[in-house]
Amino acid sequence: MSENKVALAVGAHPDDVEFVMAGTLALLGDAGYELHIMTIGNGNCGTAEHTNEEIIRIRGREARNAAALIGATYHHGLVNDIEIFYEEELLRRVTARVRQIRPSIVLTQSPQDYMEDHTNTSRLTVSACFTRGMRNWLSLPHEDRTFQDVYLYHAQPLGNLDPMRIPIVPTLLVDVTEKMDVKAAMLREHKSQKNWLDVSQGKDAYIDAMRGMAEQVADMSDSTVKYAEGWRQHLHVGLSAQDGDPISEALGEKIECIAAGEG
Repeated sequence: MSENKVALAVGAHPDDVEFVMAGTLALLGDAGYELHIMTIGNGNCGTAEHTNEEIIRIRGREARNAAALIGATYHHGLVNDIEIFYEEELLRRVTARVRQIRPSIVLTQSPQDYMEDHTNTSRLTVSACFTRGMRNWLSLPHEDRTFQDVYLYHAQPLGNLDPMRIPIVPTLLVDVTEKMDVKAAMLREHKSQKNWLDVSQGKDAYIDAMRGMAEQVADMSDSTVKYAEGWRQHLHVGLSAQDGDPISEALGEKIECIAAGEG
């Protein structure tokens, strides 16, 4: 298994990582991993008051500040929200990021989720990891191909359901109870999102939603875990020389394996 201790979390929009991946990412940081967060969308549709240019700038700053709380490097969005399509140019751009960062662990969104930005982010991330070492697949900008083992994990979708309301059950639970305060602090950095939800839905609705999602995942545990993040691991073929589970190796007692997931 690769000794390259770099972990990358890929979300569709600024704040997606904070909702369903940041606890696991923070624990990997404690285990000695170099941390990176990237979004494929730039967050331009997450406003009812700012111009396009203003909100892109604001959300990029918020995402950098949130990432800094766990010592992660933030890589800005590549396209506008709702323009995350599985297409050639964008895949070449995502491949460039993967080649630049050289991760050994990649966390990304569920292949089944309530919106296409999320599912296309999942597809793009998988393909970018798969093509990282291909001689004749050229990235934009050009980056030399890389050959490190990559172990890829998919987070839970919103509400733990696919778009047809079928439950998605993770195969791996990570106890993130000790990281809930930092997850909340990271979400609070996304002030442009939190503020309008406070007005429309009540104070800290944003934070409460994140906590509620982590409680729902923890309820799938056989133990007394209070908050958890759930994962399904992608097949290793094309990604690593051999099968392995570096998250379980790194986090040890924080891990619980459960029955095979659905969907």
